[in-house]
Amino acid sequence: MVAKSIGVPTRLRAPPRRRSLKPRGFFLFYSSCEANSRCILCKKSVRTGYDNVQNRTAVKIISIAVAVCCTLSFAAPALSATHRVKHHSRHVQKAGAPARVPTAGPEGLGLTASSVLVLDQQEGRLLYQKNSEAVYPIASITKLMTAMVTLDYQTPLEEKLMVDEADVDAIKHTGSRLSVGTVLTRYELLHLALMSSENRAAAALSRSSPGGREAFIATMNHKAAELGMSNTHFVEGIGLSRQNVSTAADLAKMVQAAYAYPLIREFTTQAAHYVTLDSGHTLEYRNSNALVRAGQWQIGLSKTGYIAEAGRCLVMQAEIAAKPVVIVLLHAWDSKARAADALRIKKWVETRAALHMAQSM
Repeated sequence: MVAKSIGVPTRLRAPPRRRSLKPRGFFLFYSSCEANSRCILCKKSVRTGYDNVQNRTAVKIISIAVAVCCTLSFAAPALSATHRVKHHSRHVQKAGAPARVPTAGPEGLGLTASSVLVLDQQEGRLLYQKNSEAVYPIASITKLMTAMVTLDYQTPLEEKLMVDEADVDAIKHTGSRLSVGTVLTRYELLHLALMSSENRAAAALSRSSPGGREAFIATMNHKAAELGMSNTHFVEGIGLSRQNVSTAADLAKMVQAAYAYPLIREFTTQAAHYVTLDSGHTLEYRNSNALVRAGQWQIGLSKTGYIAEAGRCLVMQAEIAAKPVVIVLLHAWDSKARAADALRIKKWVETRAALHMAQSM
């Protein structure tokens, strides 16, 4: 009963709260309507004590609906959690069971390169491939073949060569700090071509070889055929032409062949190099591969490449998880994406090796 006095209205007071087995949402709604004489849902007046049967019936119906909704909202998370636990339990291995090693490649790593190959060099086993037989322009990856042919000719490395007008880029019109008339040894030109991807240095190497540039290019294609690079073709020794093409599978063969040349390994893995010209001026060159400059990898050979048609390319030989691994990335979005692809592959190879080790224990 609600207290009343004649002539002077008395403030309505809510009845004392009692414990109820009703859901919390129902209790709050019921008490609020009764105490405030106004329904919190419909905002209509509700007579105290529920003298109005019609209003009382409406409130009860709405209250029941709210109670059902609240019950479902409270039960849903518990049901969902129960489902997740049951689902997860199906995949949890029994105690003592060996960990299963995933055999799939890093498809879920979001590699940006259009063509990828990862090879266990020691065992000759393919670890992962993505469009490895697709033919792409390879840009300055070409310079690895240029270096091998130069060393195969066994021409004196201390012989001095002059940068000529014929060495100026007439395809992409790129610049160079080696101005026409610069004189350097074949050794220095090879160093700059491999480490810093210096275009005029590579052009001077092919031009000054026995038989000239045409014979040099023919020798490059002949060597590619000897290595089994059936989808590879060269038209020049720099990598500026989009007609210099290959596949990730072929380039893995070229990387392994180039790794047999100690000078190529040395030059491609140096972070920086200084060249002193005849004028006394010193030029500083840096490795075109940021991973080499960072010094956080054990890289045995490296070469980058870029022209618009080829995208960002990278070939590497590196020791990962105590094993020599060959990585080929063709047509990546940009330099950062190319480096990120290599880092993702490295992490995947390391994780894969750790799982294999856990399985063998």
